[in-house]
Parts: sequence; structure tokens; C-alpha cells
Amino acid sequence: MNEEETTMEDNWKGIKEALTSTCHEVLGLKKHHHKEWISIETLDKIKEMKNKKAAINNSRTRAEKVQAQAEYTEANKQVKRSITTDKKKYVEELATEAEKAARVGNMKQLYDTTKKLSGKYSKLEKPVKDKEVNPITEIQQQRNRWAEYFEELLNRPTPTNPPDIEAAHTGLPIDVNPPTKEEIRIAVRQIKNGKAAGPDNIPAEALKSDIEVTKNILHLLFKKIWEEGKVPMDWKKGHLVKIPKKGDLSKCENYRGITLLSTECC
Repeated sequence: MNEEETTMEDNWKGIKEALTSTCHEVLGLKKHHHKEWISIETLDKIKEMKNKKAAINNSRTRAEKVQAQAEYTEANKQVKRSITTDKKKYVEELATEAEKAARVGNMKQLYDTTKKLSGKYSKLEKPVKDKEVNPITEIQQQRNRWAEYFEELLNRPTPTNPPDIEAAHTGLPIDVNPPTKEEIRIAVRQIKNGKAAGPDNIPAEALKSDIEVTKNILHLLFKKIWEEGKVPMDWKKGHLVKIPKKGDLSKCENYRGITLLSTECC
């Protein structure tokens, strides 16, 4: 089917699939090494735990195996405690960096830190409390509490006494036509590298890798957006990253929320 005949949503899905599949094909997936936040002490404990595991397999008698199993179990507990401590310290340090970056307007550092905070190592659900300060232990209930908190925070009621602001003059010379290819090219060039990707998983670098191609495919997409009067569903979604502040981290109000949107709509 000719691209001009496709719907806006189908056109966007084609663009997203082309960009994400090319990124995976050319760049591949990140290799997993040990986490950067794991301390030397924890790595030593992990090594010791592996030695204890090997001792179980090398046991010659039942008594030796029972003893080795007990030592391995204790070593495993120590590793888990040490990893938990390292992870908590790392997330707290990242949160402090993000707060400082937001305070001074350092968007590059804020993007980088937010991307780390939204990584797999920070996705474990932390215990939180409900409005009555009762602890919530069930994972889905914790997520419901976070949804409730941010809905209340971000959907404030309209003020009863709005400020008296003079209405803007009508008839201003505003261009309401779709953006031109040149405007898109300039906008893509100005996107900052290192920006955390949103729900579409398209990094800024993918859009900037061939600006001439990007401006052409986005130009057609924007034309369809103007014609249909709506944007892709992905652009209405965002990844809400919780950044801890100071205080009791079991209380939702002691977190700052940063929303990661699709790069194309920012």
C-alpha cells in the first residue's frame, strides 16, 4: 500500500518498527557484566559463595556435604544482604545527583541519571504505605498506591479564583500549517544525545543517525497528524520514573516523578 494511503497510526507503527529493528540489528543488545554499583566487598562475598558451592559438589561424605551446604546457605544470605545494601546506596547517590542536576538545570546529567534510575536494577518494588500510613506488602497494591498518588498529584482541581490575566490579542500571524522538512531537520539536529528513550524505545541517536531520511519520514507523519487531528497513541504514554528524595522512602510524597516521553513528540 502506498504510504500516502496509510493512516497516521499505521504510518507511525511502521516508522517505530523500522527504527527499533535497525537499532537491534546494527547495535545489538548490551552485554551483561557485573553491575557497576556492586562493591568490591560484595564481589569478594560472591566469590566466596561460589567456593562454598563447589565444596558441596566436592564433598566425599554425607557429613562433609551437610557442613558445606550449611556454609553455602550462610554465604548466600550474606551476599543477598550485601547486594541490597549496595543497591540502596547506589540509588540514593543517583537520586542526589538527579536532584542537583534538576536544581541547576543540567538536563544532560538529569537525562543520564534518570535513564540509570529507570534501569532494571531499580525496578524492584519498594514497600510503601497507604494514606493511613499502613504498610502495603502486595506488589499490585503497591502499584495501585503509586497510581493513586500520582493521579492526585498531577490532576489538581481548577483554582476557584483564577488569576486575572488579560486575554491574548486575536488574529496573530501564527502559521498553523504542518512543519516543513527544513524545520524538522533543524529540530532533529537540536535533539540532545543521551536522552532517555520513552515508551517507543527509540533513542535520540537513532533519529540523528541519518537526518535526511528522518526528516522525510517524519514529514509525512506530521502531515497525517495535521490531517487527522490526532497523534500516535505512543505519544500519549510515558514512563513515570520515581526519584527518591530525603525522608521516609516508604511514603509516596517523598519521591519526585519524572516522565519519559517519546523523543519525537518532545
